[in-house]
Amino acid sequence: MRKILSALILSTAALTAAAQSQVIDKVVWVVGGEPILLSDVEETRNVMEMQGMASANACEIPEQIAVQKLYLHQAQLDSVEVNESSIRQQVDAMVARYLEVYGSAENVEMQAHKSMAQLREDLTQRQREQSMVQSVQRNLVQNIRVTPAEVRERFAALPDDSLPLIPEQFELQVISLEPQPSAEEVANVQERLRDIAARVNSGEADFASLARLNSEDGSYRNGGELGFHGKGEWVPEFANTAFALTEPGKVSKVVKTQYGYHIIQLVESRGSKVNVRHILIKPKIDDAEYTRNLLRLDSIGDSIRLGAMTFERAVLRYSEDKDTRLSQGLMAYNNGMDVTARFSAADMPQELLRAVDTLQVGEVSRSFIFTTQKHQTVCAIVKVKNRIPAHRATIATDYQELSEILLGEKREERLDQWVREKIRTTYVRIDPEWQGCQYHFPGWGEAQQ
Repeated sequence: MRKILSALILSTAALTAAAQSQVIDKVVWVVGGEPILLSDVEETRNVMEMQGMASANACEIPEQIAVQKLYLHQAQLDSVEVNESSIRQQVDAMVARYLEVYGSAENVEMQAHKSMAQLREDLTQRQREQSMVQSVQRNLVQNIRVTPAEVRERFAALPDDSLPLIPEQFELQVISLEPQPSAEEVANVQERLRDIAARVNSGEADFASLARLNSEDGSYRNGGELGFHGKGEWVPEFANTAFALTEPGKVSKVVKTQYGYHIIQLVESRGSKVNVRHILIKPKIDDAEYTRNLLRLDSIGDSIRLGAMTFERAVLRYSEDKDTRLSQGLMAYNNGMDVTARFSAADMPQELLRAVDTLQVGEVSRSFIFTTQKHQTVCAIVKVKNRIPAHRATIATDYQELSEILLGEKREERLDQWVREKIRTTYVRIDPEWQGCQYHFPGWGEAQQ
Protein backbone atom coordinates (compact mmCIF):
# COMPACT_ATOMS: atom_id res chain seq x y z
CA MET A 1 0.00 0.00 0.00
CA ARG A 2 2.65 2.53 1.06
CA LYS A 3 4.84 1.49 -1.90
CA ILE A 4 2.14 2.45 -4.37
CA LEU A 5 1.51 5.75 -2.59
CA SER A 6 5.24 6.43 -2.55
CA ALA A 7 5.46 5.71 -6.26
CA LEU A 8 2.56 8.06 -6.85
CA ILE A 9 4.33 10.91 -5.07
CA LEU A 10 7.99 10.18 -5.78
CA SER A 11 7.44 9.11 -9.35
CA THR A 12 9.09 10.42 -12.44
CA ALA A 13 5.60 11.16 -13.63
CA ALA A 14 6.79 14.21 -15.46
CA LEU A 15 8.17 11.78 -18.02
CA THR A 16 4.72 10.31 -18.43
CA ALA A 17 2.52 11.42 -21.28
CA ALA A 18 -1.15 11.52 -20.52
CA ALA A 19 -1.45 12.31 -24.20
CA GLN A 20 -0.53 8.68 -24.87
CA SER A 21 -3.92 7.71 -23.48
CA GLN A 22 -6.71 8.21 -25.95
CA VAL A 23 -9.55 7.75 -23.43
CA ILE A 24 -12.21 10.40 -23.03
CA ASP A 25 -11.58 12.10 -19.71
CA LYS A 26 -14.14 11.93 -16.92
CA VAL A 27 -14.37 12.31 -13.14
CA VAL A 28 -14.12 8.89 -11.48
CA TRP A 29 -13.84 9.97 -7.82
CA VAL A 30 -14.40 13.13 -5.81
CA VAL A 31 -12.58 13.41 -2.47
CA GLY A 32 -13.39 16.33 -0.21
CA GLY A 33 -14.56 18.31 -3.21
CA GLU A 34 -11.45 17.55 -5.32
CA PRO A 35 -11.91 15.44 -8.47
CA ILE A 36 -9.85 12.46 -9.55
CA LEU A 37 -9.90 12.19 -13.33
CA LEU A 38 -9.62 9.07 -15.44
CA SER A 39 -6.56 10.72 -17.01
CA ASP A 40 -4.99 10.89 -13.51
CA VAL A 41 -5.47 7.14 -13.17
CA GLU A 42 -4.00 6.45 -16.60
CA GLU A 43 -1.04 8.73 -15.97
CA THR A 44 -0.24 7.01 -12.69
CA ARG A 45 -0.44 3.60 -14.34
CA ASN A 46 2.02 4.78 -16.99
CA VAL A 47 4.32 6.11 -14.28
CA MET A 48 4.43 2.75 -12.54
CA GLU A 49 5.20 0.97 -15.79
CA MET A 50 8.01 3.42 -16.60
CA GLN A 51 9.51 2.74 -13.18
CA GLY A 52 9.44 -0.99 -13.79
CA MET A 53 6.82 -1.56 -11.11
CA ALA A 54 4.08 -4.12 -11.53
CA SER A 55 1.03 -2.24 -12.67
CA ALA A 56 -1.63 -1.97 -9.98
CA ASN A 57 -5.15 -3.01 -10.86
CA ALA A 58 -7.48 -0.26 -11.96
CA CYS A 59 -9.21 -0.04 -8.57
CA GLU A 60 -6.04 0.47 -6.52
CA ILE A 61 -4.83 3.56 -8.35
CA PRO A 62 -7.72 6.01 -7.70
CA GLU A 63 -7.82 4.83 -4.10
CA GLN A 64 -4.15 5.68 -3.66
CA ILE A 65 -4.68 9.08 -5.27
CA ALA A 66 -7.55 9.60 -2.81
CA VAL A 67 -5.31 8.69 0.14
CA GLN A 68 -2.73 11.19 -1.09
CA LYS A 69 -5.41 13.88 -1.18
CA LEU A 70 -6.31 13.09 2.45
CA TYR A 71 -2.71 13.66 3.50
CA LEU A 72 -2.42 16.85 1.47
CA HIS A 73 -5.64 18.20 2.98
CA GLN A 74 -4.23 17.52 6.45
CA ALA A 75 -1.02 19.30 5.45
CA GLN A 76 -3.09 22.38 4.65
CA LEU A 77 -4.86 22.18 8.02
CA ASP A 78 -1.50 21.84 9.78
CA SER A 79 -0.01 24.74 7.77
CA VAL A 80 2.83 22.47 6.69
CA GLU A 81 5.69 24.37 5.09
CA VAL A 82 8.21 22.80 2.76
CA ASN A 83 11.88 23.43 2.22
CA GLU A 84 11.90 24.98 -1.24
CA SER A 85 15.68 24.83 -1.42
CA SER A 86 15.65 21.08 -0.90
CA ILE A 87 12.88 20.67 -3.47
CA ARG A 88 14.89 22.66 -6.00
CA GLN A 89 17.88 20.41 -5.43
CA GLN A 90 15.79 17.29 -5.90
CA VAL A 91 14.28 18.58 -9.13
CA ASP A 92 17.68 19.64 -10.45
CA ALA A 93 19.01 16.14 -9.76
CA MET A 94 16.03 14.55 -11.53
CA VAL A 95 16.42 16.76 -14.58
CA ALA A 96 20.14 15.97 -14.67
CA ARG A 97 19.39 12.24 -14.60
CA TYR A 98 16.88 12.58 -17.43
CA LEU A 99 19.42 14.46 -19.52
CA GLU A 100 21.99 11.75 -18.82
CA VAL A 101 19.58 8.94 -19.73
CA TYR A 102 18.06 10.52 -22.84
CA GLY A 103 21.11 12.45 -24.05
CA SER A 104 19.63 15.88 -24.72
CA ALA A 105 16.88 18.27 -23.72
CA GLU A 106 15.13 17.60 -27.02
CA ASN A 107 15.04 13.86 -26.34
CA VAL A 108 13.72 14.43 -22.83
CA GLU A 109 10.95 16.65 -24.18
CA MET A 110 10.07 14.03 -26.79
CA GLN A 111 9.86 11.30 -24.14
CA ALA A 112 7.91 13.51 -21.75
CA HIS A 113 5.61 14.99 -24.40
CA LYS A 114 6.13 18.38 -22.78
CA SER A 115 8.66 21.20 -22.67
CA MET A 116 11.55 21.27 -20.24
CA ALA A 117 9.85 24.19 -18.48
CA GLN A 118 6.65 22.19 -18.00
CA LEU A 119 8.64 19.13 -16.98
CA ARG A 120 10.45 21.10 -14.29
CA GLU A 121 7.17 22.63 -13.11
CA ASP A 122 5.50 19.22 -12.83
CA LEU A 123 8.47 17.74 -10.98
CA THR A 124 8.56 20.65 -8.57
CA GLN A 125 4.88 20.27 -7.72
CA ARG A 126 5.24 16.53 -7.17
CA GLN A 127 8.28 16.95 -4.95
CA ARG A 128 6.47 19.65 -3.01
CA GLU A 129 3.52 17.30 -2.44
CA GLN A 130 5.90 14.51 -1.44
CA SER A 131 7.48 16.71 1.19
CA MET A 132 4.07 17.73 2.56
CA VAL A 133 2.83 14.14 2.78
CA GLN A 134 6.00 12.97 4.51
CA SER A 135 5.75 15.82 6.99
CA VAL A 136 2.20 14.79 7.93
CA GLN A 137 3.25 11.15 8.24
CA ARG A 138 6.22 12.02 10.45
CA ASN A 139 3.99 14.05 12.74
CA LEU A 140 1.54 11.17 13.03
CA VAL A 141 4.18 8.57 14.01
CA GLN A 142 6.80 10.68 15.80
CA ASN A 143 5.86 9.45 19.29
CA ILE A 144 5.70 5.74 18.42
CA ARG A 145 8.40 3.66 20.13
CA VAL A 146 9.28 -0.01 20.56
CA THR A 147 10.85 -1.66 23.59
CA PRO A 148 13.27 -4.61 23.73
CA ALA A 149 10.50 -6.67 25.33
CA GLU A 150 8.19 -5.95 22.39
CA VAL A 151 10.89 -6.94 19.90
CA ARG A 152 11.53 -10.25 21.70
CA GLU A 153 7.82 -10.99 21.96
CA ARG A 154 7.27 -10.25 18.27
CA PHE A 155 10.13 -12.36 16.86
CA ALA A 156 11.40 -14.87 19.47
CA ALA A 157 8.61 -17.38 18.95
CA LEU A 158 8.81 -17.39 15.16
CA PRO A 159 10.38 -20.43 13.42
CA ASP A 160 13.64 -19.69 11.63
CA ASP A 161 12.10 -19.82 8.16
CA SER A 162 9.53 -17.20 9.19
CA LEU A 163 12.04 -14.67 10.44
CA PRO A 164 12.64 -11.66 8.15
CA LEU A 165 15.28 -12.05 5.44
CA ILE A 166 17.85 -9.30 5.81
CA PRO A 167 19.33 -8.40 2.39
CA GLU A 168 23.06 -7.93 1.95
CA GLN A 169 24.14 -4.71 3.62
CA PHE A 170 27.16 -2.45 3.39
CA GLU A 171 28.81 -0.05 5.82
CA LEU A 172 30.80 2.46 3.78
CA GLN A 173 33.33 5.21 4.37
CA VAL A 174 33.72 7.98 1.82
CA ILE A 175 36.20 10.62 0.74
CA SER A 176 34.54 13.11 -1.58
CA LEU A 177 35.61 16.21 -3.46
CA GLU A 178 33.26 18.84 -4.85
CA PRO A 179 34.31 20.08 -8.30
CA GLN A 180 34.35 23.88 -8.47
CA PRO A 181 33.72 26.33 -11.32
CA SER A 182 36.59 28.46 -12.59
CA ALA A 183 37.18 31.93 -11.15
CA GLU A 184 36.36 33.41 -14.56
CA GLU A 185 33.01 31.60 -14.68
CA VAL A 186 32.14 32.76 -11.16
CA ALA A 187 33.06 36.34 -12.03
CA ASN A 188 30.86 36.21 -15.13
CA VAL A 189 27.90 34.93 -13.13
CA GLN A 190 28.36 37.60 -10.46
CA GLU A 191 28.62 40.35 -13.06
CA ARG A 192 25.51 39.11 -14.80
CA LEU A 193 23.55 39.19 -11.53
CA ARG A 194 24.89 42.64 -10.60
CA ASP A 195 23.74 43.94 -13.97
CA ILE A 196 20.24 42.52 -13.43
CA ALA A 197 20.08 44.03 -9.93
CA ALA A 198 21.15 47.44 -11.23
CA ARG A 199 18.49 47.39 -13.94
CA VAL A 200 15.77 46.55 -11.44
CA ASN A 201 16.91 49.05 -8.80
CA SER A 202 17.02 51.81 -11.42
CA GLY A 203 13.49 51.04 -12.54
CA GLU A 204 14.60 49.97 -16.00
CA ALA A 205 13.37 46.39 -15.67
CA ASP A 206 10.96 44.22 -13.68
CA PHE A 207 12.49 41.63 -11.36
CA ALA A 208 9.81 38.99 -11.95
CA SER A 209 10.19 39.22 -15.71
CA LEU A 210 13.96 38.87 -15.51
CA ALA A 211 13.59 35.93 -13.10
CA ARG A 212 11.47 34.10 -15.66
CA LEU A 213 14.15 34.67 -18.29
CA ASN A 214 17.29 34.09 -16.24
CA SER A 215 16.74 32.11 -13.05
CA GLU A 216 17.82 28.47 -12.90
CA ASP A 217 15.59 27.83 -9.89
CA GLY A 218 12.19 26.17 -10.13
CA SER A 219 10.58 29.34 -8.79
CA TYR A 220 11.31 31.10 -12.11
CA ARG A 221 7.77 30.32 -13.26
CA ASN A 222 6.47 32.46 -10.36
CA GLY A 223 8.81 35.29 -11.22
CA GLY A 224 11.25 33.99 -8.61
CA GLU A 225 8.75 34.44 -5.76
CA LEU A 226 9.14 31.95 -2.90
CA GLY A 227 6.22 32.81 -0.62
CA PHE A 228 6.38 33.48 3.12
CA HIS A 229 9.09 31.57 4.99
CA GLY A 230 10.77 31.71 8.37
CA LYS A 231 14.47 32.31 8.72
CA GLY A 232 15.21 28.70 9.62
CA GLU A 233 13.67 27.37 6.41
CA TRP A 234 16.47 28.63 4.17
CA VAL A 235 20.20 28.04 4.21
CA PRO A 236 21.89 30.64 6.47
CA GLU A 237 23.54 32.73 3.75
CA PHE A 238 20.29 33.17 1.85
CA ALA A 239 18.21 33.72 5.00
CA ASN A 240 20.57 36.33 6.46
CA THR A 241 20.45 38.37 3.26
CA ALA A 242 16.69 38.00 2.79
CA PHE A 243 15.87 39.04 6.35
CA ALA A 244 18.29 41.99 6.20
CA LEU A 245 16.22 43.57 3.41
CA THR A 246 13.94 46.33 4.68
CA GLU A 247 12.66 48.13 1.59
CA PRO A 248 10.24 46.22 -0.66
CA GLY A 249 11.31 46.25 -4.29
CA LYS A 250 15.03 46.80 -3.68
CA VAL A 251 17.44 44.10 -4.73
CA SER A 252 20.24 42.69 -2.60
CA LYS A 253 23.89 42.31 -3.45
CA VAL A 254 24.96 38.98 -4.90
CA VAL A 255 24.91 36.20 -2.30
CA LYS A 256 26.55 32.78 -2.58
CA THR A 257 24.94 29.59 -1.25
CA GLN A 258 25.55 25.90 -1.81
CA TYR A 259 23.13 26.11 -4.76
CA GLY A 260 24.90 28.88 -6.66
CA TYR A 261 24.68 32.70 -6.73
CA HIS A 262 21.53 34.71 -6.01
CA ILE A 263 20.11 38.18 -5.93
CA ILE A 264 17.07 38.69 -3.72
CA GLN A 265 14.22 41.18 -3.77
CA LEU A 266 11.97 41.75 -0.76
CA VAL A 267 8.26 41.47 -1.54
CA GLU A 268 6.74 41.74 1.94
CA SER A 269 7.55 41.20 5.61
CA ARG A 270 4.95 39.67 7.88
CA GLY A 271 5.93 39.11 11.50
CA SER A 272 8.71 36.52 11.66
CA LYS A 273 8.37 35.62 7.98
CA VAL A 274 9.27 37.26 4.70
CA ASN A 275 8.25 36.76 1.10
CA VAL A 276 11.03 37.34 -1.41
CA ARG A 277 11.82 36.88 -5.06
CA HIS A 278 15.21 35.65 -6.16
CA ILE A 279 17.20 34.82 -9.24
CA LEU A 280 19.60 31.88 -9.07
CA ILE A 281 22.42 31.32 -11.54
CA LYS A 282 24.75 28.35 -11.20
CA PRO A 283 28.30 28.63 -12.53
CA LYS A 284 29.05 25.89 -15.03
CA ILE A 285 31.74 23.39 -14.11
CA ASP A 286 34.12 22.23 -16.84
CA ASP A 287 34.49 18.51 -17.53
CA ALA A 288 38.21 19.00 -16.96
CA GLU A 289 37.48 19.92 -13.34
CA TYR A 290 35.71 16.61 -12.78
CA THR A 291 38.60 14.78 -14.42
CA ARG A 292 41.11 16.59 -12.18
CA ASN A 293 39.20 15.60 -9.04
CA LEU A 294 38.84 11.99 -10.15
CA LEU A 295 42.58 11.72 -10.82
CA ARG A 296 43.37 13.27 -7.44
CA LEU A 297 41.10 10.77 -5.69
CA ASP A 298 42.69 7.85 -7.53
CA SER A 299 46.09 9.08 -6.33
CA ILE A 300 44.78 9.25 -2.75
CA GLY A 301 43.31 5.75 -3.14
CA ASP A 302 46.62 4.39 -4.40
CA SER A 303 48.42 5.86 -1.36
CA ILE A 304 45.92 4.17 0.94
CA ARG A 305 46.28 0.82 -0.82
CA LEU A 306 50.09 1.07 -0.58
CA GLY A 307 49.87 1.73 3.15
CA ALA A 308 51.21 5.28 3.02
CA MET A 309 48.20 6.48 5.01
CA THR A 310 44.99 5.10 6.47
CA PHE A 311 41.63 5.80 4.92
CA GLU A 312 40.55 7.50 8.15
CA ARG A 313 43.50 9.88 8.08
CA ALA A 314 42.86 10.63 4.41
CA VAL A 315 39.25 11.54 5.29
CA LEU A 316 40.44 14.24 7.68
CA ARG A 317 43.09 15.51 5.29
CA TYR A 318 41.18 15.55 2.00
CA SER A 319 37.44 14.97 2.22
CA GLU A 320 35.15 17.93 1.59
CA ASP A 321 32.01 16.18 2.86
CA LYS A 322 31.04 18.11 5.99
CA ASP A 323 28.58 15.44 7.09
CA THR A 324 31.14 12.61 7.29
CA ARG A 325 34.57 14.18 7.92
CA LEU A 326 34.29 13.94 11.70
CA SER A 327 32.94 10.36 11.67
CA GLN A 328 35.88 8.84 9.75
CA GLY A 329 33.92 9.15 6.53
CA LEU A 330 31.10 6.84 7.64
CA MET A 331 28.17 7.30 5.29
CA ALA A 332 24.57 7.38 6.51
CA TYR A 333 21.28 6.79 4.75
CA ASN A 334 18.07 8.64 5.59
CA ASN A 335 14.99 6.65 4.56
CA GLY A 336 12.63 9.50 5.44
CA MET A 337 11.94 8.24 8.94
CA ASP A 338 15.28 6.98 10.30
CA VAL A 339 19.01 7.32 9.69
CA THR A 340 21.21 4.23 9.44
CA ALA A 341 24.82 3.48 8.51
CA ARG A 342 23.84 0.20 6.83
CA PHE A 343 22.99 0.37 3.14
CA SER A 344 21.25 -2.29 1.13
CA ALA A 345 21.70 -2.34 -2.62
CA ALA A 346 18.25 -0.76 -3.00
CA ASP A 347 19.34 2.20 -0.86
CA MET A 348 22.36 3.14 -2.99
CA PRO A 349 22.64 5.21 -6.16
CA GLN A 350 23.62 2.96 -9.05
CA GLU A 351 27.00 4.68 -9.38
CA LEU A 352 27.79 3.93 -5.73
CA LEU A 353 26.56 0.34 -6.00
CA ARG A 354 28.74 -0.29 -9.07
CA ALA A 355 31.76 1.10 -7.22
CA VAL A 356 31.43 -1.26 -4.24
CA ASP A 357 29.67 -4.31 -5.68
CA THR A 358 32.84 -6.36 -6.21
CA LEU A 359 34.86 -5.00 -3.26
CA GLN A 360 35.69 -7.00 -0.16
CA VAL A 361 35.83 -5.62 3.37
CA GLY A 362 38.72 -3.18 3.72
CA GLU A 363 39.11 -2.54 -0.03
CA VAL A 364 38.98 0.93 -1.55
CA SER A 365 37.18 1.72 -4.80
CA ARG A 366 38.46 3.59 -7.81
CA SER A 367 37.16 7.14 -8.18
CA PHE A 368 33.67 7.77 -9.53
CA ILE A 369 31.00 10.48 -9.78
CA PHE A 370 27.67 10.18 -7.98
CA THR A 371 24.80 12.28 -6.69
CA THR A 372 24.42 12.30 -2.91
CA GLN A 373 21.16 12.04 -1.02
CA LYS A 374 21.34 15.83 -0.71
CA HIS A 375 21.41 15.96 -4.52
CA GLN A 376 24.98 17.23 -4.80
CA THR A 377 27.14 15.84 -7.60
CA VAL A 378 30.55 14.90 -6.19
CA CYS A 379 33.63 12.86 -7.01
CA ALA A 380 34.40 10.13 -4.50
CA ILE A 381 36.22 7.01 -3.43
CA VAL A 382 34.73 4.65 -0.86
CA LYS A 383 36.00 1.95 1.46
CA VAL A 384 33.92 -1.05 2.44
CA LYS A 385 34.06 -1.01 6.23
CA ASN A 386 31.71 -3.96 6.59
CA ARG A 387 29.72 -6.22 4.28
CA ILE A 388 26.98 -8.28 5.86
CA PRO A 389 25.71 -11.18 3.72
CA ALA A 390 21.98 -11.75 3.27
CA HIS A 391 20.65 -13.90 6.11
CA ARG A 392 17.69 -14.71 8.28
CA ALA A 393 17.51 -12.27 11.15
CA THR A 394 18.23 -13.25 14.73
CA ILE A 395 17.60 -11.21 17.85
CA ALA A 396 21.23 -11.72 18.92
CA THR A 397 22.81 -10.30 15.76
CA ASP A 398 20.09 -8.19 14.14
CA TYR A 399 18.26 -6.58 17.03
CA GLN A 400 18.47 -3.12 15.46
CA GLU A 401 17.02 -4.32 12.15
CA LEU A 402 14.25 -6.24 13.91
CA SER A 403 13.37 -3.26 16.09
CA GLU A 404 13.18 -1.12 12.95
CA ILE A 405 10.91 -3.70 11.30
CA LEU A 406 8.60 -3.71 14.31
CA LEU A 407 8.71 0.07 14.50
CA GLY A 408 7.79 0.21 10.83
CA GLU A 409 4.86 -2.14 11.42
CA LYS A 410 3.57 0.00 14.29
CA ARG A 411 3.93 3.15 12.19
CA GLU A 412 2.07 1.49 9.30
CA GLU A 413 -0.72 0.55 11.71
CA ARG A 414 -0.97 4.13 12.93
CA LEU A 415 -1.09 5.56 9.41
CA ASP A 416 -3.60 2.91 8.36
CA GLN A 417 -5.79 3.80 11.34
CA TRP A 418 -5.53 7.51 10.54
CA VAL A 419 -6.62 6.98 6.93
CA ARG A 420 -9.62 4.91 8.06
CA GLU A 421 -10.64 7.66 10.48
CA LYS A 422 -10.29 10.35 7.81
CA ILE A 423 -12.43 8.37 5.37
CA ARG A 424 -15.32 8.40 7.85
CA THR A 425 -15.29 12.22 8.01
CA THR A 426 -14.49 13.08 4.39
CA TYR A 427 -16.99 13.56 1.58
CA VAL A 428 -16.35 11.01 -1.13
CA ARG A 429 -18.30 10.36 -4.32
CA ILE A 430 -17.37 7.46 -6.59
CA ASP A 431 -18.57 7.03 -10.16
CA PRO A 432 -21.03 4.08 -10.34
CA GLU A 433 -18.66 2.18 -12.65
CA TRP A 434 -16.03 2.19 -9.88
CA GLN A 435 -18.25 1.36 -6.90
CA GLY A 436 -18.01 -2.40 -7.39
CA CYS A 437 -14.24 -2.48 -6.72
CA GLN A 438 -12.71 -4.21 -3.73
CA TYR A 439 -10.78 -1.37 -2.13
CA HIS A 440 -8.07 -1.73 0.51
CA PHE A 441 -9.80 0.64 2.92
CA PRO A 442 -13.42 0.00 3.80
CA GLY A 443 -15.88 2.85 4.11
CA TRP A 444 -15.39 4.78 0.91
CA GLY A 445 -18.94 3.88 -0.09
CA GLU A 446 -20.36 4.99 3.26
CA ALA A 447 -18.43 8.30 3.04
CA GLN A 448 -20.38 9.35 -0.03
CA GLN A 449 -23.78 8.92 1.57
